[in-house]
Amino acid sequence: MSAPPTLIEPSAAEATQPAREAIVFEEVAIAFEDKKVLNGITFRLPYGESKIILGVAGSGKSTLLKLAIGLLRPDSGRILTLGEDVTSMKEEELFDLRRRVGIVFQESALFDSLRVRENVAFRLYEEGGTRESEIEDRVREVLRFVELEHTLEMFPVELSGGMRRRVAIARAIITKPEVLLYDSPTGGLDPVTSTTIIELIIKQRDVYKTSALLVTHRLQDAFVMATHYFDQRTNKMELLPPGERGEVPLSFLILRDGKVLFDGDTQQLAHSQDQYIREYIS
Repeated sequence: MSAPPTLIEPSAAEATQPAREAIVFEEVAIAFEDKKVLNGITFRLPYGESKIILGVAGSGKSTLLKLAIGLLRPDSGRILTLGEDVTSMKEEELFDLRRRVGIVFQESALFDSLRVRENVAFRLYEEGGTRESEIEDRVREVLRFVELEHTLEMFPVELSGGMRRRVAIARAIITKPEVLLYDSPTGGLDPVTSTTIIELIIKQRDVYKTSALLVTHRLQDAFVMATHYFDQRTNKMELLPPGERGEVPLSFLILRDGKVLFDGDTQQLAHSQDQYIREYIS
């Protein structure tokens, strides 16, 4: 990557954020057409930490993210996101909550008819109250962060798949969210481009320390995140020394048959004696 970018300063609210759990699931269950997708899911994402959600296709990984912001309602259980009980909130209240959450969708979900500038600024325009000059500055800052400032006037069709994902990340972080949700951010990308996207996610994690849930079907993504950190001096992703952990705590959640099979850190995962887990990560 190129020279170190200008970093966005955290807001005063972020700087003074009290320690708490960013997301809590308590015995959450949901079924679609009588098919139980999640059955008694319980886990916690502490504020400022990252959690990677793993599982085979159809295990409910993306469903967890939709439940976390109220796009789906559980059949039972309770969900707290940034201290708010999502399961009892009205739709207008959920709109306010979602303003505090950044989401990177599968396949980027950019607006084809809008230039990169408008795609990245979309939420600021939608929410209103931000001066045009400030919007311009913030768009340039986040695009500089993902090293795509030169794409301001381009349309999504002119970008490669990896570039579209980086624009999607810029759009997600422009509002300085308190928690980030990544839904298969490397899905459909080649291995080299996938590593570039994961490096950017590691950069965001280690620079801003934003709480994050990341869904992935690629074990390689999870292992890279667990074994690397972002060095701001070199502006590159670096391998952690043997036996050392990153500054930002990272954990794994593995789903199987609608339940949590594993919830723990890298060392616990590596030393798990569960036969399914050992085969899954081998």
